[in-house]
Amino acid sequence: MKRTGVFICHCGINIAGTVDVKKVAEELAKHPSVVHAEDYVYMCSDPGQNLIEQAIREKKLDGVVVACCSPNLHETTFRNAAKRAGLNSFRCEIANIREQCSWVHKDKPKATQKATKIARSAVEKVRQNESLDALSVPVTRRALVVGGGISGLQAALDIANTGFEVILVERNPSVGGHMIQLSETFPTLDCSQCILTPKMVEVSKHPKIKLMTYSEVQDVSGYVGNFKVKILKKPTYVDPAKCTLCDECTKVCPIVVPNEFDLGLTGRRAIYIPFPQAIPASYTLDDKNCPDPFTTIACGKCADVCNPKAIDFDQKPEIIEAEVGVIIVATGYDLYDKENMAEYGFGKYADVLDGLQFERLCSASGPTMGQILRPSDHKEPKEVVFIQCSGSRDPENHCAYCSKICCMYTAKHAMLYKHHVHDGQAYIFYIDIRSGGKGYEEFVQRAVEEDGVVYLRGKVSKVFEEKGKIMVWGVDTLTGRSIEIAADMVVLAQAMRPSTGAQELAKKLKLALDKDGFLAEAHPKLRPVESVTAGMFLAGAAQAPKDIPEAVAQASGAAAKAVAILSQDRLFHSPTVAKVISNLCTGCGMCVAVCPYDALTLKDGKVEVNEVLCEGCGTCTATCLRSAIQVKNLTQQQVAEMINACLGG
Repeated sequence: MKRTGVFICHCGINIAGTVDVKKVAEELAKHPSVVHAEDYVYMCSDPGQNLIEQAIREKKLDGVVVACCSPNLHETTFRNAAKRAGLNSFRCEIANIREQCSWVHKDKPKATQKATKIARSAVEKVRQNESLDALSVPVTRRALVVGGGISGLQAALDIANTGFEVILVERNPSVGGHMIQLSETFPTLDCSQCILTPKMVEVSKHPKIKLMTYSEVQDVSGYVGNFKVKILKKPTYVDPAKCTLCDECTKVCPIVVPNEFDLGLTGRRAIYIPFPQAIPASYTLDDKNCPDPFTTIACGKCADVCNPKAIDFDQKPEIIEAEVGVIIVATGYDLYDKENMAEYGFGKYADVLDGLQFERLCSASGPTMGQILRPSDHKEPKEVVFIQCSGSRDPENHCAYCSKICCMYTAKHAMLYKHHVHDGQAYIFYIDIRSGGKGYEEFVQRAVEEDGVVYLRGKVSKVFEEKGKIMVWGVDTLTGRSIEIAADMVVLAQAMRPSTGAQELAKKLKLALDKDGFLAEAHPKLRPVESVTAGMFLAGAAQAPKDIPEAVAQASGAAAKAVAILSQDRLFHSPTVAKVISNLCTGCGMCVAVCPYDALTLKDGKVEVNEVLCEGCGTCTATCLRSAIQVKNLTQQQVAEMINACLGG
């Protein structure tokens, strides 16, 4: 290409504050293949894009370089502008002079020199770019939703209600997630079961949704629009079609283990239903705790009393294979391991609870039928201390981030406590109150003004037991006084963490994680529900700590993105993929071994590229000893000339 146009963006003062934009344009105009160079305040704006389109037509440009911000942000924007002007979109390149230059430098002359070199290297690249056409593939019009909490349920319903099939996978025996464990929700104090149960039933009865509980995703292969998934369906040893919920089996089961739904505050039998509103409404035989049902020493008492003959010891694990076009990951959260909070007495004192345990005490279907009683002696606590930021905002010892919802649910807990124990006193130790949401600040004020909750600004230094009381030592930084409270119960607002198994699932799906272990979005502002892997979307607390309204909103956003893919006949994929030079390839397989997308295979002694799987990362090119595989529009010759352009003054 010999007629290249260069367009340099000021980006307000994001770039122009550190880079002499006009000088960059002047320097680029001297390049032999550049026939047009200009700068503009906001190149991504409508007038800015019009400048590019006009120049392509009038100057008959065969290549365009836009020196601006990250290509992650605006590469598609400018390539579309080039296409509208009649230029092949892959003859447009982005020179990143914001993130890679202006934002990391203070010396304007040096930053200007660097920006010139970056733009010049892009000119050298685009000069040898091929005109490419996007690849296209058909779409499997079915979605997979992983996780049956409120986010997963909402996403599944939104997709199914548009007419597309959905497979909803939940690893537990029932959908509902943590929301179904809650007593009431802030700021309206609605019953969580009353809100959630209708959605659970709707999902189970929806003709477009295949509900797979007690199941886990084992393997995922393929690409956007055409994923192949393997799902392990674990045996419950109970036929839900025959089970009448008579409960006779639990009456005779001799095994008692801690009840996960009540967070260990009660026990359950080895054959059990998780909670009264469980979906599916059927019992599960827990083979990890049941005396081995496959040997002659099994007690078999549950089967003996089951009149409908619903118990089937012959059930086996199944691997279900399915094809889907999109995947939504809504794996939710777990609370930070309470064993890590030894300084607050958890695990040592029975009356030190976490927030979910306190929710179960408040719940009418909980272990105490809605009465708030101490686990140690089943007496009503008259003084309760709530400790916020337990494990959150503590980079030295625990989690550095804010768990976002703790301020609100602690206010709710204190309010519910006062509703149950009218003559009780609630204390809340806090660092600061974060109540950013509709009606949230008013909710906190209501806890203080109407329910008499005492807020103490400061951290707790020590929790210990003395004479049947739990002594809480802290400080009130507003008054500068040390505080000592002889409490009957302590409730810890534990940090939210990614759910158990989420990181392992992320590896199977090739999803990125952030520094805290949550699933990473493609862009925090413009692509908050998309993952870095095309066709996979994030919903709810799998991506970051969230309250229920935000989780539901994100689930609907993810569903909308999924439907946008499912509603298309074909999907288009970038053609900047690896290309094998057959006469140089010896079939050594080194590139196959290192490809992170499994896009390369050996066939008849040569490497073949699955172009739809390939993301053009260049790992294969860097590995090949014979230069037999290169990425289109990023060949080794192009890279060499880009380097020379950067080093050449």
